[in-house]
Amino acid sequence: MSTHVHQAAPIMDPRIAPPFPTAAFTILQNTQLRKNIAHATDVIQAKRNNLVAEKRDWLELRTSAAAIRAHALASLATYLEQFESNCIAAGGTVHWARDAAEARAIILDILREEKANEVIKIKTMTSAEIQLNPALEAAGIAAIETDLAELILQLGDDEPSHIVVPALHVNRRQVREIFAQRMGLPELSDDPEALTAAARSYLRRKFLSVPTAISGANFLIAETGSVAIVESEGNGRMCLTLPRTLITVAGIEKVIPRFADLEVMLQVLARSATGERMNPYTSLWSGVTSGDGPQSFHVVLLDNGRSEILAREVERQTLQCIRCAACLNTCPVYRQTGGHAYGSPYAGPIGAILTPQLEHMQHAQSLPYASSLCGACYEVCPVKINIPEVLIELRAQVVNQERSHATRWFDPMYLGMKAANFAFASASRFRLAQRMGRIGLRFFTGKDGWIHRMPSLGARWTMSRDLRAFPDQTFRDWWATHDASRNKEAR
Repeated sequence: MSTHVHQAAPIMDPRIAPPFPTAAFTILQNTQLRKNIAHATDVIQAKRNNLVAEKRDWLELRTSAAAIRAHALASLATYLEQFESNCIAAGGTVHWARDAAEARAIILDILREEKANEVIKIKTMTSAEIQLNPALEAAGIAAIETDLAELILQLGDDEPSHIVVPALHVNRRQVREIFAQRMGLPELSDDPEALTAAARSYLRRKFLSVPTAISGANFLIAETGSVAIVESEGNGRMCLTLPRTLITVAGIEKVIPRFADLEVMLQVLARSATGERMNPYTSLWSGVTSGDGPQSFHVVLLDNGRSEILAREVERQTLQCIRCAACLNTCPVYRQTGGHAYGSPYAGPIGAILTPQLEHMQHAQSLPYASSLCGACYEVCPVKINIPEVLIELRAQVVNQERSHATRWFDPMYLGMKAANFAFASASRFRLAQRMGRIGLRFFTGKDGWIHRMPSLGARWTMSRDLRAFPDQTFRDWWATHDASRNKEAR
């Protein structure tokens, strides 16, 4: 009996993805997938909680990490120019890409110059954001994912479901089936060591023979022009050291000011992402060294809507994200649906606020509603992104887009909210509205002191519940009378 549950690759392009409720409804029927996700997130969350608890200065670390990221964003242009200058001085080449199309074109031009027909890749969400793999395939260039989870998904014609653990929705029996079919190993067992050995043997030939690699970046260090990459398997180290040409594609928000900032950022990242004190492999790459490592090093700095996000006060904090996925592991919505329902490489709470903004609020408009606003994501975020606050702001933008300026003045709900805003903005107007409301509602109040039926929009409320009549005296009126009486007694 087959255990392979992936019938087709999910749509991971927010421009054509179905709304979140539609995608989630389908996924909710897959009990095995939900079981896999719940188990994986429980394990990661427990490890994270244990290691956070041992750090007595965890709150101070979070505050420092948030301050470093906020400061870098506040002076982003300065630090990007500093990074560019120092990277070039070390022998690297820096490219600037306004959007995904320009980033793809830059990378393809480099690969054509290298006459590359295949590349090895370190796990990079930025390349998924710009839809790089399909572009490479269309150009006749094979992209080989070297991260174990990404390899599983690539061979299984699947898409990532998690930022840090992309294949957490797949169990080891399903991995065995994928490897057995795609690697020609019918006798392969589902023992984790056997599966890892099969992947290692498959990839080792690629590491030793493919001369071009593509990576992302966890951090770009302005002070030294360095790229910092953390990973758990060593595949990243192989991709960074063995190829002749290395191309790094990174969002412009990844820059941090100083090398010393890594002291804080690596501590909060490892604990939040994988429940480890330190990532097993932390690689720092600065330019080119003759006779050692890649002899051609390119960094593609991607904007793709980030400058617009940076310009907005509430949404700016989205760019502080260090892609640890702690918000996914604690989110009750993600726990039930996994990442595919989000229709984007960026899943979970951070995806719900990042993807719509990267799409200029033209696509993925259902994602800001993919949250209960419980605040759990905010509590665990190592850089203190107030995700619920951004979600509320994006919901307001969605509503404003749905109501054009020409039609909103004919919308009773919109007019009602405008009237309420006018009344609540002034204490005197609020008291006047109370008095008028008390007089007007007397016509609908029954002898029992309850309002059972109201006209117009009010009928939507009284169709399913009763409304208590306004009291004869408000609290403010009572307080004024009571306070005056007390003062009189005091005199």
